[in-house]
Amino acid sequence: MYLAKIYIQLRPTVSDPQGQTIRGGLLQLGFESVTSVRAGKYMEIGLQADTEAAASEQVRDMCDKLLANPVIEDYRFELETISG
Repeated sequence: MYLAKIYIQLRPTVSDPQGQTIRGGLLQLGFESVTSVRAGKYMEIGLQADTEAAASEQVRDMCDKLLANPVIEDYRFELETISG
C-alpha cells in the first residue's frame, strides 16, 4: 500500500485572489514582513499498487484527470510505503 501526498498550486502566471486575501489578513494582523502568499491544495490518498512505479502512474493519472486543472495548476507528489 502507498500513501500519496499531493500538492497542487496555481501556476505562477495565474492570479491568486485567495492568496491575496490571506496576505491582506496577515498584514491587518500586524505581520508586515509578509510580501506574498500563494494558496494551494494538499491531499493524502491511500492506494494499492504492485510497485511504486505503478502507484506513481495512478497518482499522475488522478491529478491529470480530476485533482488538478492542467491549464492553471501545477502539482507534485510524494509516495510513502505504508503497511496495511
